[in-house]
Amino acid sequence: MEAKAQTRYLRVTPQKARRVVDLIRGKQATEAVAVLQFAPQAAAEPVRKLVESAIANARFLADKHSQAFDERDLVVQTVYVDEGPTMKRFRPRAQGRAGRILKRTSHITVVVAPPADGAKKTRRTR
Repeated sequence: MEAKAQTRYLRVTPQKARRVVDLIRGKQATEAVAVLQFAPQAAAEPVRKLVESAIANARFLADKHSQAFDERDLVVQTVYVDEGPTMKRFRPRAQGRAGRILKRTSHITVVVAPPADGAKKTRRTR
């Protein structure tokens, strides 16, 4: 059973958000939260909240369908960043000109699910 979470109109450029999202694609959900918690990028905090929301959505679905739930079994199956609308602003420049400033936004989607039956990862202990 997969659970999904989205954030829309996030004031982070899609290019910068994709750098953060690439860090967690395919990782275990709890590990992804830990990675994002200590990532220095500004986009890491909203993406971390989004992954936590997807985990909470999975917990809700498991309770709704009376299934056992362990968040350590979840994997970030799909995560992608789409471009949202761009706000256009103008800044005064020299000799009466105006410079355009583009304030870009992002739509981020995260899907968490248990790993496929054949691809279940074994836990390593150190």
